[in-house]
Formats: sequence, structure tokens, C-alpha cells
Amino acid sequence: MKHLKLAALISGAMLAMTGTAYAKTDMTFGGYIKADVMFSDYGNGAPDSGSLSRQFYVPGTIYGEKGNGKQVVDFQARESRFNFKTVTDLEGGHSLTGFIELDFMTHTDGNERVSNSYSPRIRHAFVTYDNWTIGQTWTTFQNPGALPENLDFVGAADGTPFVRQALIKYTSGNFQIALENPETTLTPNNTGGARITSGSGVVPDVIARYNFSQEGGAAYSLAAIVRQLNVEELQGTTQLDSTDVGYGVSFAGVIPVGKDDFKFTATYGEGLGRYMALNYANAGVLDSNNEIQTITSYGGFVSYRHWWSEQWRSSFTLSGFSADNDVNLTGGSVNKEAYSGYVNLLYSPSKPLTFGVEYMHALNEREDGVDGDLNRIMFSAKYVL
Repeated sequence: MKHLKLAALISGAMLAMTGTAYAKTDMTFGGYIKADVMFSDYGNGAPDSGSLSRQFYVPGTIYGEKGNGKQVVDFQARESRFNFKTVTDLEGGHSLTGFIELDFMTHTDGNERVSNSYSPRIRHAFVTYDNWTIGQTWTTFQNPGALPENLDFVGAADGTPFVRQALIKYTSGNFQIALENPETTLTPNNTGGARITSGSGVVPDVIARYNFSQEGGAAYSLAAIVRQLNVEELQGTTQLDSTDVGYGVSFAGVIPVGKDDFKFTATYGEGLGRYMALNYANAGVLDSNNEIQTITSYGGFVSYRHWWSEQWRSSFTLSGFSADNDVNLTGGSVNKEAYSGYVNLLYSPSKPLTFGVEYMHALNEREDGVDGDLNRIMFSAKYVL
């Protein structure tokens, strides 16, 4: 990253425009360029070109398309990202930080026929003033520092909380508490894979997290969430109006082992839904009276990173998720379990440049016994700006 010290210039300009005295502003531009080549083998046939599963592993998207070939290759540079950050020291010892980051993943507004042009999307956009953070960033329920060093975009997707969303967060020492954007995903009564996405309700998701460490560099986090599940909408001729409460806990950590490290996350909850495994399972199901019944889920991953030398390293990762569906309510065509394993070899000839190869195997299973599997070999080149 390149740091541009513009204290005198910005202070004078801001003073002239706003009348506020700024002691110093640091401006940072960063990000990386990443190119991927993925050779994938889908057990039931590959998803169509441009599908999300062709960009990265998303549990629940690998059941396949009958009639399609099983082996496919994808080239992409869509994970490349850029960000801009400012840190300003204000009068009275206050600090103001702004951060925005964009990449090009998940969009379907481009194609691979000619230009491979994809729109940028917001990953992060937030302001921090002293202890307060307002804007879009990682959910407080997730510890991104505990994610494994995998080439896949998420890495251990089925075993980790993974959400970015708008929030208001207060931090005091090791403790954090946040009000975050609510969104409920439900399975209609006995309709299998259908999904109701409800944005109704006025109660934010409430999340608290405590970060702590031990001698030797081990770092941990313990997070808890309480959320309202709510649906108020007309489905066909049926008026839905139901509320329930979901909750969950997540424990994550990074433990140094000499130069190596061990990373893990373990999560359990009722009505977690979209917070786990990229919404592999819904938060709840509607019973015969169209009342919400929460779905229990749990998941986790373990990852060990070994440094072979100063330039060579490998990560070994196992990840899994399971949902306790009531099939009398959900039907059999809902997601039940997802597992994945990864092994990679990364080489950094210089600090900002990394080449890597990774093998991934994933298996997903529905309640009716239908399963899908994915074997993928991925080659990547990454240059950190």
C-alpha cells in the first residue's frame, strides 16, 4: 500500500472550506489484482456459465444441471479489488476514519463471450468516529481474521459465518456491540427448496462480541446474536403474519504453532439462516398454521497453515455444516449437510506477489438423499497493491 502524507495540504483546504482544524490526514489506496484458473468436475453436471458456483464455492449450488457436461474450466479476474481509506486526527483527540472497497464478484451483468466486463460492487463502505462504526462491513458475528488462507474466494464457506451488511457498532476495549440489518429467510410449509425472503419487521439484529488473547499470540473471539424472524406479506391468496426469535453463538480463534498457525470457528444457533454457510439453510420454516418454526444449525472448520520456508506455505482445511430440518414441515428437497476440504501450496517470490495451486472437494446433501459433489483444482496469481 502507498501512504500519501497530505497533512499540510488537506489541513489548509479543510480549514478554508469548513473552518475545522485537522491535525493530520493519512490517505491510503490499496487492494489487489488476482487471476484465477479453475478446473472443476461437478458430479451431476456443471451449472451454466456465469452461475455463482462457477466463480467460487457456494454450498447448495453444486447439485448440477442435468444434460450439462461435468468438467469445465473458468478463467477470471473478478476477485480483484481496490479500496480507499482516510484516517484523520481531529481536535480534542478524536479520530475519524473512512473506508470504501469494491470488487467485481457475484454480478451477472457481464459475460465471457467478448469483453468479460462486470460492474463493481460495494464490499465495505463505513465511517468510524472514535468508538463508533457506521456503514457496511463484516457482521460482528463473524471473525474474518480467523478465515483460512485458501485460494477459493470464501474458503471453508460451509463452516463459517460470512456476512457483510450495514450496521451501527460500538467498541469499548475488547467488547463490541452492534445493531445490524435484519433479513429473514424462510421455507414455506412442505414446499422443499422454495424460499421466502422477508425484509419486514422493525427490530435490528443485535450482536455482541468479546475479543481476547493469550500469551504467545493466540487470539480468540466469542460472539452472540439475538434476532427477530418476521414475515408480513401476501403469498398468493394467503396472508402471512408471524414472528419468532432466533439466536446463536460463535467461537473463533487463531493459535500460533511456532511459525505455523491453527485457525478454527465453531457456530451453533436456532434461526441463524443466512448468517451461516452463505444461507445454505433457511432461518425457519412455516408450519401448517403459517407460524414460523426456527431451524437449528451448526457448523465449523479447522485449518492448519504450515510454512515450508520463507517463501513456501500450505494450508490444510476441513469444513462442515448441518441443519436439523423437520422434514414433516420442510419436505425432503431442502439442504441438510455440506462438507468441504482444501489443500494448497502457495509461493511468494516477493512479499506482494503470490502464486498458488489448491485442490478442493465438496459434498452437499439434501434431506431426500440427493447429493452433489464438486472437485476443483484452482491456480491463482495475486499481486497486492
